[in-house]
Amino acid sequence: MGRQETQTKEMHATWVEINLDAIRHNVEATRKRTGAQVMAVVKANGYGHGSVAIARSAIQAGAVWCGVARPEEALELRNDGLAAPILMLGHTPTGLMRELISKDVSIAVWTSQHVSMAENAAAGTGRVGRLHLKVDTGMGRLGAEPEEALTIARLIGGCRHLDFEGLFTHFARADDADLSPTERQLDCFERVLSAFEGAGLHPRWVHAANSAATLTLRRSHFDMVRLGIAMYGLRPSHEFALPDEYRPALSWKALLTRVVILQAGRGVSYGHTYTTHKTERIGTVSVGYADGFRRQGGNQVLIGGRRVSVVGRVCMDQVMVQLDEIPDAHVGDEVVLLGVQGQERISAEEIAKRWGTICHEVTCGISARVPRCYSL
Repeated sequence: MGRQETQTKEMHATWVEINLDAIRHNVEATRKRTGAQVMAVVKANGYGHGSVAIARSAIQAGAVWCGVARPEEALELRNDGLAAPILMLGHTPTGLMRELISKDVSIAVWTSQHVSMAENAAAGTGRVGRLHLKVDTGMGRLGAEPEEALTIARLIGGCRHLDFEGLFTHFARADDADLSPTERQLDCFERVLSAFEGAGLHPRWVHAANSAATLTLRRSHFDMVRLGIAMYGLRPSHEFALPDEYRPALSWKALLTRVVILQAGRGVSYGHTYTTHKTERIGTVSVGYADGFRRQGGNQVLIGGRRVSVVGRVCMDQVMVQLDEIPDAHVGDEVVLLGVQGQERISAEEIAKRWGTICHEVTCGISARVPRCYSL
């Protein structure tokens, strides 16, 4: 056991380990595969991996932009000294527009009102506000209608304190086996782009591809691709497999804190939904639903390189496991909730299927009280 691993176990009951080399490798793999520049999407605390560390590693690997969803995410990166361009992909509250522009954060807009607010905010800072116009080509979430995009772009171009820096859209079904809906979105976006070019409008950055589209739709790559879930080595959807070259970056671990022999008929955890059928070895693991380990049936973990079942209800801070098949398990053993131990592996995708969700939600749901520990 290495010194860092020993210190981690001495300091924490449960923790996440992030391999930053995997992040760099995945960014480099995407750059080679697409031939385009990369925006590293580090919103939601880097999909649960830690936004600042992920952003820095992605930039080291050649990413040229970072993408975030909320103002506080952009400001966290800037306040930590990250100098790379940052794009606010979501809504920017009016009251924070001036601060973001003053800190060179680019802003997504999709209405003429957004443009006017950005112009007023930029004028108050003495800086140029850099805008990316978002077009809704079929996501139905945020963006200008395609027939309105040119009017809004011309409005940006006519503003003294604004720079029409980018044009983008977002795909709704790029991770489907059927690519025809995404092809239709892309056709729509290309028509908008053609109209802009005909009007003499040439934003410096045109971007559309998310992680799935970087792998399936080369004509969507334009100047830059937005690398989200694949940067973390995770699948965009249950139906969509990543190439083998991508590496998962995150492991989630905890400690075995108690091992006890319980006689037959003993209830385990709240509600006694599990009762021992015979004399059983029951262990307690220091993780619970407050950490993001869901209160769900069928959970498994790894101890001693083998799978064991969680028994009884998941508590806020603890879970119990059945240890009859691991006779040498003892207090202080490392428990793997997500990751590899010996020859066994529990993936985020496996957990997502068990929980009825997607792997994005599994890693994003690991709570802030779980420390992130990084290896280079």
